[in-house]
Amino acid sequence: MSAALVSITPNLPRPAWLRAPAPVGQNYRELKDLITRLGLHTVCESAACPNVGECWNHRTATFMILGNVCTRRCGFCAVQKGAPLEVDYDEPRRVAEAVAALGLRFAVITSVNRDDRKDGGAELFALTIRAIRERIPGCGVEVLVPDFQGSHAAMDLVLDAAPDVLNHNTETVPRLYRQVRLGAQYERSLDMLAYAKRAAPRTPVKSGLMLGLGETNEEVLRVMHDLRAHHVDILTLGQYLRPSLKHLPIVRYVPPAEFDDLRGAGYAMGFAHVESGPLVRSSYHAADCVPVSPALR
Repeated sequence: MSAALVSITPNLPRPAWLRAPAPVGQNYRELKDLITRLGLHTVCESAACPNVGECWNHRTATFMILGNVCTRRCGFCAVQKGAPLEVDYDEPRRVAEAVAALGLRFAVITSVNRDDRKDGGAELFALTIRAIRERIPGCGVEVLVPDFQGSHAAMDLVLDAAPDVLNHNTETVPRLYRQVRLGAQYERSLDMLAYAKRAAPRTPVKSGLMLGLGETNEEVLRVMHDLRAHHVDILTLGQYLRPSLKHLPIVRYVPPAEFDDLRGAGYAMGFAHVESGPLVRSSYHAADCVPVSPALR
């Protein structure tokens, strides 16, 4: 196989079946006002998620802590890159306030990469989990964490706060890492996922990939096998959508039938839940992906 990374192709026309609701409506406006008033960030806006209209109109959002400036320069991501912001230790309280105002029973928390910090920002993840639990007892919490540069001690900080789901995205196949996930390492991500499962066996571990960046079907299946071998429980598969012309091009649009086939393959491999479709993102329908309800564990 050629060692070439993502090929440069002209803009592909978006297929008719790949459409998301526009970000409009009263719930959307109210949530936007709430986020602005509390001085918070969401990955929905910062990463230009195509599902922001649907999710916000259902009063769900993925909160992004530790600022909105990332220390890495991944070729697929719309989040601003540059010098990181100061850590805001009041942010966990405000996230919990937003979760309470929205009446959420399941909250999703993610962050930018913070390679400037020894713990990669793990401390603020733990503080946010605890702030939500204190403000809204019984609320489930999923955290989508960075790789913490491979620090098991940082992962322990997060797991000690007992999230209901621990998510870390693999994002793509190993061959494409140098261009798609600059600063990340495939084996390191697998190690962090496996460590999370060893350290907290009852906590569902989750990971996801974007498709359409030039990977082959065989490579995707190989990553899925690797994830199961490293005890990942939940898998998400979605179509990569280019945020701007400055980002990596879309090599192809993966048809819904292929996502259906991959869903079936994932269940055959033993994943407890597989969310697979063109508009799927790692936090899409997150509460529905949990194999066992947080209230029952």
